[in-house]
Amino acid sequence: MTTAMGATLRRIQLGNALAAFGSGFTVPYLFIYVANVRDLGASTAGAVLAAFAAAALFVLPLVGRVIDRRGPMPVALGGAAAASAGALAFGMVGSAPYVLAASALMGAGVAVLQPALATMIVRCSTASNRSRAFATQFFLINMGMGVGGLLGGLIVDEHRAGTFTTLFCVESVMFLVLGAVLLTVKLPEAQGVDAAVPDGSGQQDGGWRRLLQHRAMVLLCVLGFVLFFTCYGQFESGLPAYGVEVTGISTATLGFALFANTAVIALAQFVVLRLVEGRRRSRVIALVGLIWMVAWLAAGLSGMIPHLQAVATALLISTYALFGLGEAMLSPTVAPLVADLAPSRMVGRYNSAFALAKQLGVAVGPAVGGLMAAQGAYVAYIVLLVGCSLGVTALALWLGRHLTAEQDAPRRSLLVSSGDGPGQGPDAGPRSGAAAQPQAEPKTGQLATAG
Repeated sequence: MTTAMGATLRRIQLGNALAAFGSGFTVPYLFIYVANVRDLGASTAGAVLAAFAAAALFVLPLVGRVIDRRGPMPVALGGAAAASAGALAFGMVGSAPYVLAASALMGAGVAVLQPALATMIVRCSTASNRSRAFATQFFLINMGMGVGGLLGGLIVDEHRAGTFTTLFCVESVMFLVLGAVLLTVKLPEAQGVDAAVPDGSGQQDGGWRRLLQHRAMVLLCVLGFVLFFTCYGQFESGLPAYGVEVTGISTATLGFALFANTAVIALAQFVVLRLVEGRRRSRVIALVGLIWMVAWLAAGLSGMIPHLQAVATALLISTYALFGLGEAMLSPTVAPLVADLAPSRMVGRYNSAFALAKQLGVAVGPAVGGLMAAQGAYVAYIVLLVGCSLGVTALALWLGRHLTAEQDAPRRSLLVSSGDGPGQGPDAGPRSGAAAQPQAEPKTGQLATAG
């Protein structure tokens, strides 16, 4: 990686971390703000969260083509402006229709940012350093969210609406800071050739139809949905409800469990990165499924021994910690794999498709978890999530059968090709996607997707 590319990458990472810092101020308090501070009720608060998710689901199928045709920079700047305006409006308005509109605007802006920033990261990294770049980004986002949430908790006061306005103003400014930082960078041109997706169509640009004919990418999107349904989709509803109602922990202990999740990510990210670099990505993801299966079994066991409260609490906290370990393993594997599967003219659409799959998982997860919690179906809930974790493992191994050696283990393939000559090593496979860089280009570093 050239010095200029490295500097551009660091600026993008910095801007994204600052935006995550701003989001950390408000994300934990959205429901309380709408329901209690603005006195709009729990049903309106739920509708606000639904509007946020619905807006994201609406824009993501559209934004990928724009990124591929116009480039990621104008899309990212537009997303930052929309998210900033939505956050500011959120803190100012007080009636239900305006709060819903502000939530939809902010949700659309944040959703647009995800594939745009991921595409920027692809532009500023190469096959050999992309995993480290995405892992670093994931680490910085979590640190930004964590620090923002901590400071927000020190400022906010449920009895003073003005403190919430302050939080949303900070978030709005941070999105503007992200836009300002992006304006200072000059993205390199997209590299490589438009490697054909193995669909037999022979078309130069088949759009979404071409993507849907790419079996490996479709499998990866299904896998992404199950991953986010199984983990992130349970953080807001099912798992906290299980912890409080079945395990019997307090809300304060729940906060400590969330801290344990973030702490594991912060402590383990770069250790994990060194361990997984050079390994087959599909095998790493499959291992995450097994780790999360153990996490859900620990949660289930915690609900069976309420008479041993200390042990039950430790088991539930370990559930959150094991989720963090799995997240640290996913950050250098999944997002770079999306980039390496994508033809160079369709990187935006591939990133948007995967972001859509993630958003569906995050939207459906709380709905299913909340419904099962409301019905008291906690045994079925744990069984479902254990099954989903095993599904992650099965899907990852199935995906591995549809990946080339270079897509599944790019660093290993690069080492083989450097020893045997380009394309002559025993693991050499056809180059594909945005990672298909000319052989003469220097290869280094890696990064993680926004949000």
